Amino acid sequence: MENPLTPEVLADPVALTRALVDIESVSLNEKAIADCVEEVLRKVPHLTTHRFGNTVMARTDLGRDSRVVLAGHLDTVPLNNNLPATMRGDLMYGCGTSDMKSGVAFALHLAVTLPEPRYDVTYFFYEAEEIEQRYNGLFLVAEAHPEWLTADFAVLLEPTYGVVEAGCQGTMRAVVTLTGVRAHSARSWHGVNAIHRAGELLRRLEEYQSRRVTIDGCDYREGLNAVRINGGVAGNVVPDLCEIEVNFRFAPDRTPAEAEAHLRELLSGYDLRITDCAAGARPGLGADVAKEFLDAVGEAPIGKLGWTDVARFAAMGIPALNFGPGDPNFAHHPDEHVELSKIRDGAATLHRWLARP
Repeated sequence: MENPLTPEVLADPVALTRALVDIESVSLNEKAIADCVEEVLRKVPHLTTHRFGNTVMARTDLGRDSRVVLAGHLDTVPLNNNLPATMRGDLMYGCGTSDMKSGVAFALHLAVTLPEPRYDVTYFFYEAEEIEQRYNGLFLVAEAHPEWLTADFAVLLEPTYGVVEAGCQGTMRAVVTLTGVRAHSARSWHGVNAIHRAGELLRRLEEYQSRRVTIDGCDYREGLNAVRINGGVAGNVVPDLCEIEVNFRFAPDRTPAEAEAHLRELLSGYDLRITDCAAGARPGLGADVAKEFLDAVGEAPIGKLGWTDVARFAAMGIPALNFGPGDPNFAHHPDEHVELSKIRDGAATLHRWLARP
């Protein structure tokens, strides 16, 4: 197809957002958008561009004292009758408008229009953030080409509604297995109902008091919830098995091992199996580059209630923050949208931070 990312479009973050949204890129179908982004970046003389799968990286090499990363994922969740993008007043609707093609537009616009940034910049456009880790472009590059990600600071262009969301929570999933004895439901006293045995476990979860913690001035609130329950054999059989999936969102001052210990203590007496875990990330506000970024934003940061890929940067020793124009409450929503004023203001903020004084 003809590349819709023309010079005129690249010069306007709003037009660029719309053009990116209109390139359908549901997870594992990012080739078309990666092709367009790569074609644009390879024509920019002040950038060196590489590609790995459907992840595109471009960087300046100006000999600056510090290097920063601007990172955004190219994929979206599945469509929900919300493509192509449509405009209504100050709002742009469409799949990926909030999460996170408006943020990607920031990075691509700056990559093309800012040849002499105050820091060296790595622009990172990656695939498959919305699905399992094994497909995630940031994860794959960190394994295959970790040198691409070397930096002093990173900004992940996640939807934050124009404020800085620092760090992120960790997340842990576990399955609790409850067993019983099958019997005919007409003679249920001959069995033990595994689903009924879940009552005490569910009460513990319902009564759980969420811990709140403040780290570097950012507030994090933990959460523990049953998110799925499976059990039952047939309409006339007392079930002998019930499984409850639990999700624990923990503050970034806990390690995964500490989070697991807390979960096992709370649910002691039950057969508990950890099925998935991702560490959180502390706020990452101490670096001089981060402080300069916060000065450019002009508002105090808040804690990120959720998990994002800033945790991957933190694991590499790179402080990272979340910043983007979209409203996270509308990410993945059928009415997903972004405010045009947030796109313009956010692009101006990043330019103010990165442009040489």
